[in-house]
Amino acid sequence: MSLPKLSFSTLACPDWSWKQLLEAAREYHYDGVEIRFLSGDTDLLEADVFLPKNHERTLTDLHKSGISIAAIASSVHFDDLDPKKLDHELQTGQAYIELCQRLGIHVLRVFGDAFPEPGLREQIIHQVTESLQSLGEFAENRDVQVVLETHGDFSDSKNIAAVFNNIRSPSIGVLWDTHHPWRYLGEHPASTFDLIGHWVQHTHWKDSVTIPQKEAVPESSEAAAIAHQLMSGHRHANYVLFGEGEFPAFDVHRLLIDNDYSGWYSLEWEKAWHPELESPEIALPQFSQQMRNLFTK
Repeated sequence: MSLPKLSFSTLACPDWSWKQLLEAAREYHYDGVEIRFLSGDTDLLEADVFLPKNHERTLTDLHKSGISIAAIASSVHFDDLDPKKLDHELQTGQAYIELCQRLGIHVLRVFGDAFPEPGLREQIIHQVTESLQSLGEFAENRDVQVVLETHGDFSDSKNIAAVFNNIRSPSIGVLWDTHHPWRYLGEHPASTFDLIGHWVQHTHWKDSVTIPQKEAVPESSEAAAIAHQLMSGHRHANYVLFGEGEFPAFDVHRLLIDNDYSGWYSLEWEKAWHPELESPEIALPQFSQQMRNLFTK
């Protein structure tokens, strides 16, 4: 069995420089990186390495390192009830698609993300559907896949399916955060995959336990507040190093292998939102080794 394409989100190392990021990816045996933070910032359109004047240098850095950018993990979301703000999110999404096209990045993550109140479920599902379809049409000739993450209220695979049953663009797919539907909704991975599996283009991986093993540090409340500002659907979990918790990794792995999944396996170690977690120097090599062990079973 061939080894998976491994990447890690820069949530694990929000303050690392571009050079640190590429060096660590090589040292820890990753194939790619998923960009969420760069040098402490989530506004990736303004990141130095993504400014148009630096694109040639960035591409050279990637070529020399042998590392790919697996995905751009944007904060674009479609749950705002203000039409002007929703239009701004669409424009930002289009700008990210253009950035991906210029740098040969094939995956852009966006959010649903949360229903302001239960009675607005149908309205939010409708505007998420329409927004995704619009971005998909924009992306179709740019070799970019826009993926909606199972996150917030869209951790519920029924809500994902309600959107995708009405999506027509082939440039729209699902980012299956394999942890969220299982942990927050109690979904068995096979049930989740039955509903949304044929749309899955990218995956996130992490592990957690029911009873916390670590106490929060004073910075945790501030980090959680920042996360909620960026993503209204952000939820807490008691994260642990991959393979040391309750997540059924082997079951999810077999589902993907048996259905010929060929996308990325991306670690989302949420150090940025959970400062009490182990350092990236511990978590990143540990996940890489755990996944390689999984694929040799």
